[in-house]
Amino acid sequence: MDIKTIQLYKKLLSAHASLFTRDERKELRVILNSYLNTAGNLQYEPLEFVARSFEIIDILLNEIGLGKTAVVSFLLIEPIEKEFIDVREVEKKFSVNIHQITDGLQRVKGLYEKNVALETENFRKLLLTMAEDMRVILIMLAVQLQTMRNLEDKTTDEQQEIARESSFLYAPLAHRMGLYKVKTELEDLSLKYTNREIYKDIAKKLNETKRSRDAYIAAFIEPLNEKMKEVGYPFEIKGRTKSIHSIFSKMRKQNTTFENIYDLFAIRIIFDTPIEKEKAACWQAYSIVADMYQPNPKRLRDWLSIPKSNGYESLHTTVLGPQNKWVEVQIRTERMNDVAEMGLAAHWKYKGIKSETGMDEWLRNIREILENPDLNAVDFMDEFKLNLYDKEVFVFTPNGDLHKLPNGATLLDFAFSIHTNLGTQCVGGKVNGKHAQIKYKLNNGDQVEILTSPTQKPNPSWLSIVTTSKAKNKIRQSLKEVEFKDAEIGREILQRRFKNWKIELDDGRFSRLAKKKNYKTVSDLYQAIAQEKIDIHDVRDLYLELERRDNVVGAETRTADTFSKEVSAIPETQSKEDVLVIDKNLKNVEYKLAKCCNPIYGDDIFGFVSVTGGIKIHRCNCPNAPQMISRFGYRIIKARWSGKAEGSQYPITLRVVGHDDIGIVTNITSIISKEKDVLLRSISIDTNAGLFQGNLTVMVNDNKSLDDIIKKIKNVKGVKNVSRV
Repeated sequence: MDIKTIQLYKKLLSAHASLFTRDERKELRVILNSYLNTAGNLQYEPLEFVARSFEIIDILLNEIGLGKTAVVSFLLIEPIEKEFIDVREVEKKFSVNIHQITDGLQRVKGLYEKNVALETENFRKLLLTMAEDMRVILIMLAVQLQTMRNLEDKTTDEQQEIARESSFLYAPLAHRMGLYKVKTELEDLSLKYTNREIYKDIAKKLNETKRSRDAYIAAFIEPLNEKMKEVGYPFEIKGRTKSIHSIFSKMRKQNTTFENIYDLFAIRIIFDTPIEKEKAACWQAYSIVADMYQPNPKRLRDWLSIPKSNGYESLHTTVLGPQNKWVEVQIRTERMNDVAEMGLAAHWKYKGIKSETGMDEWLRNIREILENPDLNAVDFMDEFKLNLYDKEVFVFTPNGDLHKLPNGATLLDFAFSIHTNLGTQCVGGKVNGKHAQIKYKLNNGDQVEILTSPTQKPNPSWLSIVTTSKAKNKIRQSLKEVEFKDAEIGREILQRRFKNWKIELDDGRFSRLAKKKNYKTVSDLYQAIAQEKIDIHDVRDLYLELERRDNVVGAETRTADTFSKEVSAIPETQSKEDVLVIDKNLKNVEYKLAKCCNPIYGDDIFGFVSVTGGIKIHRCNCPNAPQMISRFGYRIIKARWSGKAEGSQYPITLRVVGHDDIGIVTNITSIISKEKDVLLRSISIDTNAGLFQGNLTVMVNDNKSLDDIIKKIKNVKGVKNVSRV
């Protein structure tokens, strides 16, 4: 055991001496030593296992605020899983109830065994498992944070995968649990490994401006120190610099530079007060701050009266400080600060002070999303993120009952939150005594009465009105039922009419007909027939036309504009051998090259799992890549080119701009025709006021051939610029 691990052990033993009795500590050592000496199939070497375990326990106890039950569950999960010791025996020895937690941890571990990072198809299962017991989520957060802190030991590919997973799943979960410090560190470390240059640049600039920032914070705090003593309780005032990820997000959102971000820090005032005096002390402090510095009334945030659903309580205001700079001031008590830093776990520390109703509601909501089989992967992630980051609005029923909904929720959301039948039959309502439409956005303090009609039914436009996942799920379920009934009716109508017309219905041909009429599925066409959106006689005529053409090969037709010429009818070819290696040598995987960036052999690429299950191959510098990685990181998979590019050709469009010199088009086409492995497919030129711009579509083997032809076209007299579209 190295010195660092021994020091950490002594620190934990000293700080948490009462966590275990002497006999319990001895029992733990006996179980773990015996297990480590006999297991033989450990995921980690014994010394690495011990060091890693102490680091995770340190996070659980000191950063998340869990206790004995979580530590025993985590430490003994492997011996329990390998049936080295029975969970009931553990519970008896240590007087803890860990069955549900260890069961959840085992299931989570099983989902990770195939890969270092999370697999897309296991995403729902993972969340559903964690949602069974909140401590499973908290332990997994501790494990992930320890992994991120030691990510330098991993390969580059593993670093990218784990960092993306931290960003899209674990940081939002930490946010929802109220673990501000854990969330911030996960986001910063994720940025460090996914975008090193930006991370280093912001860190460097923060370090360069630290001295002036510290001086400003000191100047702001100094006059407050004496005045705050008037409140009558011990207090602390300190400055807190924004996280690197937060600064980067603000730069990207505002499309600005680091130098133009003015609120790089916030001032925090923390009081040590009795619980019953907390609000009075915070408001008194606000009064002192507002007297000393001019507040911005639009930036007052009162989370004292109604805390956030993750338990966060604080009073925020923005004031005009020295040098006319806006400064955010956060006022709270030590208890509130513990809840803000340690989140959900702090509720156990202050037992009985706050209920966990809000968190239980959220977990029920998450289960509802997870258990909806009709939600595709994209919608699922959007709904999940929405539930992670929602802010609240509070409204009342006519009886005075308080209901909490996400900010931006509508009257229709409110109806579904009370009861599904109330939502499906909602035709409007009364807000504060006045009639309102179903799309009315609720405001804090509204008194809402729902009006219904037995003939009302949900329609697809409702999905754009509601914001809550519960309402969307119920609307989708209702629409599915209506669509199924309509499709059945439409199919019966079609079969009956075709039988009368003595036409034999071929499902394959009818499927082609549906696509030709721009319907996504055959069921959609059946629905259109039932709803009389399409004339069944038109369906018959088109079906008979397809039947006549089935044995006839249609000639392909082409058109050309004045400045457009089809040079070649060369089809896109692909080599017999797969030139792509996807993920870990996956075989027989359907993939397509993305149209948005047209990757070719030699480009740096990645795979993106589409909603239909196929894989789209994108260039790493695709304009859509940043959004895909940030929003759908769990659908990104590795991909690379293999073998040789021979036998494969890729269509690439080049944008050419230049002077309209005599013979310039001829010169360009002549150069392309001389290239052995480059074929000109089409050319379209437009001239205006002595300048020309045009698109050339060429077939190339790889990016080296493309670079060569671009250089040669740039050397043509009159050409100003050539770029890949």
